[in-house]
Amino acid sequence: MPQKPSIPKGTRDFSPTEVAKRNYIIQTIKKHFEVFGFQPIETPSFENSETLMGKYGDEGDRLIFKILNSGDFISKVDDVTYSSKNSNSLIPKISEKALRYDLTVPFARYVVMHQNEIDFPFKRYQIQPVWRADRPQKGRFREFYQCDADVVGAKSLLQEVEFVRLYDAVFTDLGLKGTTIKLNNRKVLSGIAEAIGAKHLLIDFTVALDKLDKIGEEGVKKEMLAKGISENAIAKASPLFEMSGNSLEQLEQLKSLLVESEIGMEGIAELKEIIDGVEALGLESAKLQLDVTLARGLNYYTGAIYEVSAPEGVKMGSIGGGGRYDDLTGIFGLKDISGVGISFGLDRIYLVLEELGLFPESLSKSVEVLCVNFGKRESTAALKLVNQLRGKGIKSEVFPTSTKMQKQMKYANNRNIPFVVLIGEQELADGTFVVKNMASGEQQTFELAKPEVFIHTL
Repeated sequence: MPQKPSIPKGTRDFSPTEVAKRNYIIQTIKKHFEVFGFQPIETPSFENSETLMGKYGDEGDRLIFKILNSGDFISKVDDVTYSSKNSNSLIPKISEKALRYDLTVPFARYVVMHQNEIDFPFKRYQIQPVWRADRPQKGRFREFYQCDADVVGAKSLLQEVEFVRLYDAVFTDLGLKGTTIKLNNRKVLSGIAEAIGAKHLLIDFTVALDKLDKIGEEGVKKEMLAKGISENAIAKASPLFEMSGNSLEQLEQLKSLLVESEIGMEGIAELKEIIDGVEALGLESAKLQLDVTLARGLNYYTGAIYEVSAPEGVKMGSIGGGGRYDDLTGIFGLKDISGVGISFGLDRIYLVLEELGLFPESLSKSVEVLCVNFGKRESTAALKLVNQLRGKGIKSEVFPTSTKMQKQMKYANNRNIPFVVLIGEQELADGTFVVKNMASGEQQTFELAKPEVFIHTL
């Protein structure tokens, strides 16, 4: 007996209804990307390993899916490397490519390779899948889509303000009110590390701090100790966990901690400019909140960083995030190109909309009109009617076989089709068709020669 098929953990099949709902989110995001002036690009699903490795920190590198070289790759490994059983030395010899971990680093590579064709500032959006060898859990998958928008070639903080407004516009359009856009600045975090005497452990400090919502204050402090950050330094950082008040009040509290840090004060000034800009324009449904513990683990961020949380009461990780990266293209040889970007977490947004019942009911209606098949002559007439309906953009079809009426009606019910058209022998003789409203059970008769009368009722 054949083994029952399965799919890898962290991946999913999508039903027609699920695809319709995902497309609804994608189309909403895409619409606003274009309204805000972004242009679409696409990059390959896999990149050369050297393009990706070393760009996401040690934890990120471990989550990159490596692709084995073609052919007999093991035969090309020398005996010493093979017998050492050291994956770090073995992998470069058997794998030269990897699935992309995100869309930002491939975008930086794209900018460098196409710099002579691009008009700066360059505003691009990209909606494609990415892969991470992560532990699957609710809202966290190994294959998932990212919906990114970035601007490169502009250092103005006006872009940061615009991205806050873009988040607000998309989530308002989706009916997702009450989202919180958390804001921080990596320069502030650098200043804090400097102020507490842990400047040399900045990466370890930010990686641990970024886990606050997962492992709590004590868990963060324990991890910092394990990374070599002293108890005295951790004690100096304790005010971070106790800050209160609105964003501007928290910035004032930060100043006392960072008064002697030039980079820290620069970060505070940038945050104030962004907050002031957003407040001047206003937000429709989201709220902007300063979060001085927000770190985001990606090493390439250098300025403002964002993270969007779902409305209160919905247990879900971040549904969006991003930030400023002043020299990401520098790793590929193109210096002094500043960039800033954000990402929407399609899969998590889907789960939030589903939990809150925010998907439009119309998405479940893949077909609006089904013509019952009574036989060859009748189905030919039905096809002519269907062609006219489709010409007006109405989703319609003819049942493919003249099977029992009960089976055809059950098909219409299962697919949530609102209208069923009946063209039987009598209707054909009379030049008419009958339309049954599946919700109310009411029936109306129309002339085959005047289908527009029916169309106007839809």
